[in-house]
Amino acid sequence: MKPIIHELGARVRDALAAIGVDADPLLARSGDPKFGDYQSNAAMGLAKKLGRKPRDLAQAIVDAITVDDLCEPPTIAGPGFINFRLSPSFLAARLAAIPPAPEDGSDRLGLGSAENPDVVVVDLSSPNLAKEMHIGHLRSTVIGDCVARVLEFQGHTVHRENHVGDWGTQFGMLVAYLKRTEPEVVENPDTLEIGDLESFYVEAKALFDADEDFKTESRETVVALQSGDPVIRRIWKAFCDESLRHCHAIYDRLGVRLIDRGESFYNDLMDEVIIRLEKARDSGDHDYVRDSDGALCIFPGGFTTRDGDPLPLLVRKSDGGFNYATSDLATILHRVEQLKATRIIYVVGITQKQHFDMLFAAARKVGWVDQEMPLEHLAFGNVLASDGRPFKTREGGVVKLKDVLEQAVARARGVIEKDSDLSADQADNVAETVGLAAVKYFDLCHSLKSDYKFNLDHMLAMEGNTAPYMLYAYARIRSIQRKAKVDHVQLTADMQITIEHPAEIELATKLLQFAEVIETVGRDLYPNVLTDYLFELAKSFSRFYDKKIGVRVIDAPEDLRLSRLRICDLTARVLKTGLRLLGIETIERM
Repeated sequence: MKPIIHELGARVRDALAAIGVDADPLLARSGDPKFGDYQSNAAMGLAKKLGRKPRDLAQAIVDAITVDDLCEPPTIAGPGFINFRLSPSFLAARLAAIPPAPEDGSDRLGLGSAENPDVVVVDLSSPNLAKEMHIGHLRSTVIGDCVARVLEFQGHTVHRENHVGDWGTQFGMLVAYLKRTEPEVVENPDTLEIGDLESFYVEAKALFDADEDFKTESRETVVALQSGDPVIRRIWKAFCDESLRHCHAIYDRLGVRLIDRGESFYNDLMDEVIIRLEKARDSGDHDYVRDSDGALCIFPGGFTTRDGDPLPLLVRKSDGGFNYATSDLATILHRVEQLKATRIIYVVGITQKQHFDMLFAAARKVGWVDQEMPLEHLAFGNVLASDGRPFKTREGGVVKLKDVLEQAVARARGVIEKDSDLSADQADNVAETVGLAAVKYFDLCHSLKSDYKFNLDHMLAMEGNTAPYMLYAYARIRSIQRKAKVDHVQLTADMQITIEHPAEIELATKLLQFAEVIETVGRDLYPNVLTDYLFELAKSFSRFYDKKIGVRVIDAPEDLRLSRLRICDLTARVLKTGLRLLGIETIERM
């Protein structure tokens, strides 16, 4: 089932061809429902080029178009806007064509898969294994998970890559500290268990700063680690595994799937990066790869220093050491050559914009990535405290992500216990679902590139564009079905749907926009487009079911009753599918 905008756009294009014009139909969803559902601005842009009046050209397009199976007769507004309003009969037929939900839970609502699927790498989360995940990792994790879910839903092959920091000088310090404080880990690495990674790091760093002997030992440990010393490597791996255990406790709770690839995974590939760049430098054919003050650099062009000099991407430092650019170029080689990626998305904070701009330009400059292949930095802003300042603990430290999740669930449990007839187990399940959903949804509903203030009161509000409101909207529909004593299985695809009332028309139109929303999110990667749509859908349903401005449902005449109950079911299915793509599970009762 194609998005309606494509079907209608094809009709406008055919009409343009019929009057001898090959042009973009310039079709978009109408900004004001009173003018219709879709609007074409094609006549406005073509009129001057063709030497015709916009309204005359618009009329010629309307005369040539065939849309009576989709729309009411098109109308022309203003200087030449063509407005299209979907007909109730089309809305009813299109909704009726949506197949029943499969029993395995893989509901696609009749939407097809991508005709030309991509192999997409989504680089998300990326914590440093030396410390616990903090509030700053929330955005990369939930945004990346949402993007991956939408792309998978569209039929693309998605690799969820967790590029964790597990290499470098600080790991020499941590391994040396492990040897001192927990010597048994040398012989029995599987016994390692660290209750508080943050405290462990702070203690190791304090000793490193205060004890010259330990500082020397740490540096020697780094050399041994990078040289492949088996004992040091065993301790290092035990520490990394223990750190990842902490991370995956959070990932499992959030329902996030990913593949861990530490910087160490790309160690050999970083040597390959240097070999290839030196070969390009020495060939004399590529002046954009050259040495600068003893460092090996790529000059991608288009970037300058404050003094106006060409700004290079430094790949190997003058002392022979590697940096983030070396590692990131190695990941690109792996993703393009091994994973066969055709699109790579980096979900990383907006402060890294210049780094990724230069990285992408450099990878294209040296020919490791085709010019047409999408390399995208999905940048996002910061999570702030309610006063607009950086989100810190009272002691000034970073806020641990696990503590944030615990607090959200505890607050949700408090709200539920005030007025609930749920059992203790049911209340715990609802609190866990609502609390985690509130944190995720609040993050995803904000514009990516802006900062937002963390506020649990707003997150857990039952009104407005929040997870509790959305979960309640879904549970309310399921409650209506239970009250009507109609199971969704009984609402078969051959059941006729009738669309007559304005509230029915509004809701049906909104339901059929789901395909366009998914397409938009998959292309532009903005989760808030999906949250905004689901919120509008929930409000449309509320008007549909309102006794004063909506329609009778449970007590309606039998033919309309079943039709409207099926519309209720389709709404619940779209809400459930949309929330699942946000990484949020629904609950049947609240």
